[in-house]
Amino acid sequence: MFHSFKKELKSDDDEDVTVVIYTLADDSEGYDTVTEDARTKSNQQIQHTVTGIHRGGNKCYTLTAVCVVLLCVLLLTAVAVLWIRFNNLTTESNPLQQLQTSYNNLTKERDQLQTSYNTLTKERDQLQTSYNTLTKERDQLQTSYNTLTKERDQLQTSYNTLSKERDQLQTSYNTLTIERDQLQNKNNEFQKKLENLGWISFTSKLYYISTEKKSWTESREDCRKRGADLVIINSKEEQEFVDNVSENKCYGVYIGLTNRDNEGVWKWVDGTSMTTAYWSSLNGIRDIDDCVINRYNGWFDRPCTETYYWICE
Repeated sequence: MFHSFKKELKSDDDEDVTVVIYTLADDSEGYDTVTEDARTKSNQQIQHTVTGIHRGGNKCYTLTAVCVVLLCVLLLTAVAVLWIRFNNLTTESNPLQQLQTSYNNLTKERDQLQTSYNTLTKERDQLQTSYNTLTKERDQLQTSYNTLTKERDQLQTSYNTLSKERDQLQTSYNTLTIERDQLQNKNNEFQKKLENLGWISFTSKLYYISTEKKSWTESREDCRKRGADLVIINSKEEQEFVDNVSENKCYGVYIGLTNRDNEGVWKWVDGTSMTTAYWSSLNGIRDIDDCVINRYNGWFDRPCTETYYWICE
C-alpha cells in the first residue's frame, strides 16, 4: 500500500516548493520499530535531496523552459507530418474506390466512344452509299458524254461534208444563176421575136393566135407549117387562158377538137378522147357541126367549113 505526504520548502526566490513523497506502507495494522526507523532515515535523505535541488533550481528552470518550447515545436512538426502521412495512408488505403472511380470514368468514356463510333459508322455507310450512287451517276454521265462526243464528231463530219457540198452547190448555183440570167436574156429576146411573129408564152408552152380567118382544115395546116397544131385544152387554167385571148377575136377561134371521124365521139387532134368539156350553155349541138370554136363564154360546135381565127400550140 502506497502512502503519500507533502512537504513545503522555501527557495531563495521565496517560491514555495511542494514535494510529494510516496511511501510504501504495510497493509497490516501494526509495524515494528525497525520499519519506523527506516522510514525516518528515508525522509531525512529526501529532505537533503530537496535542499540540493532548491539550490540549482533557477538555472534548471530556464533550461527546462527552452527544452519545453523546443519539444513543443518538435511535437507540432511531428503532428503535421503524421497528419499528412495519415491523409496519404487514408488515400492509399482505399485503392478499390480509386479503381472503381477510374473504372466508371473509363466505362463512361468507352460508352461515349462507342456512341461516336456508331455515329461515325452510320455516317460512313451513308457516305459510302452516296459515293456509290455518285460513282454510278458519274459512269452514266461518262457514257452519255462519250456517246454525245461520238455523235458530235459524226455531226461535225456531216457538217463538214454538208458545208463542202453547200459550197459546191453555191458555186453551181452561182454558175446556174449566171446561165439563167443569160438564158433569160435570150428568152426575152426570143419572146420579143415570137410576139412579133404572133406567139404567146403560157406555162412553158407557146401559143400562136392568128390574125386572119380560115376554115378548120386550113387553120390546122397553118399550125403544122409552124411546127405546131391546133390547141389542146388539158386544164381549167389553160381554158381560162384561151378564153382571155379569144375575147379580142370576134365570133371565136378554132381549137383542136372534132368529131369528123366518128359522129358524136369528140377527139383531140393528137387522137386522145375528150375527158373534160367546157361547152357553153348557149350551144346547141347538131350533127352537121363537126368542129369546135372557143368564145369567151365557152365552146360551140360549128361546121368545119366556116372561117374563124385559130390558136396553134
